[in-house]
Amino acid sequence: MAATKLDLDWHTVTDFTPKDAAKFEAESLNKMGLINEIAPRYRSTFFSHIFSGGYSAGYYSYLWSDILGADAFEAFKENGIFDQSTAEAFRNNTLSQGGSKDPMLLYKQFRGKEAGIDPLLRSRGLLAK
Repeated sequence: MAATKLDLDWHTVTDFTPKDAAKFEAESLNKMGLINEIAPRYRSTFFSHIFSGGYSAGYYSYLWSDILGADAFEAFKENGIFDQSTAEAFRNNTLSQGGSKDPMLLYKQFRGKEAGIDPLLRSRGLLAK
């Protein structure tokens, strides 16, 4: 999650003078309150594929897909992992639709609500099950 916030910090810079990447990163992590004992898994230089790939704040999309995946799996846990109607609703309302409609509209058709953060936090051991 720290990498996501760091990526967003880079992509909200409005002063385009050259930056010292290590200093910028340290300031960003310090603003988050990330303690030295918890080293970030990803560093600014690891984002080169995001900066050169042409999509802004791309690391955020990784976290967002984790939120959607954990929340969707929650539906299966609630209804039974092998529940046929849940599987069909997922396939019919999301997977088979591609980019035909707004993604959140499609997700809400499947889940009946927007994705919540709690399933992701539980899956990462950050919230009691």
